[in-house]
Amino acid sequence: MKYSELVDSGATPTEIQAFLVGSENVPVTMRIPRNLRDAAKEAAELKGLSLTAYVKMCLIESLPKEG
Repeated sequence: MKYSELVDSGATPTEIQAFLVGSENVPVTMRIPRNLRDAAKEAAELKGLSLTAYVKMCLIESLPKEG
């Protein structure tokens, strides 16, 4: 099932979150400005997270809101 299908089916926020975290990890390469990366790393460190964990958390929090 795709994310859009899940949203269209009227899934609850809990079901959407479970879907987003319930799969294998895949590598992703992004090109972003250094200043943005550095700011994100600082924000992650303030929360006690790695940059990767912080990005995952931000995506998991924002995707259901946009659906």
